[in-house]
Amino acid sequence: MQALRGLAWLLLLQLVGEVLSRAFSLPLPGPVIGMLLLMPALGWRPLREPVTEVARFLLAHLSLLFVPVGVGVITHLGVLQQHGFRLLAVIALSTWIGLAVSALTLRALMRGRAHAAEAPDA
Repeated sequence: MQALRGLAWLLLLQLVGEVLSRAFSLPLPGPVIGMLLLMPALGWRPLREPVTEVARFLLAHLSLLFVPVGVGVITHLGVLQQHGFRLLAVIALSTWIGLAVSALTLRALMRGRAHAAEAPDA
């Protein structure tokens, strides 16, 4: 029952995000806005506990979420044969760019933290 409450919270936050996205013509999709709303909401215990339960359930069955993707790939093999190399190049390039940006961001954050630790307390 707790997991159903958590799923209801997640769907409600996604709905609120979708409404905000459409009402204000925001450039972010509704689920992303809902996730951003979820972050501070997790500080509220009546929301955090049910969401934790549903998250554990979803993570335990994460492999099932890849079945629709696999079926989609199989049904579009012609597109994959036609554009496969380009898709592979884009996936590899975007992965490397994402890794590089993450590494540079982490380096900048660690450098800022080191400078803050060295600064004398006022």
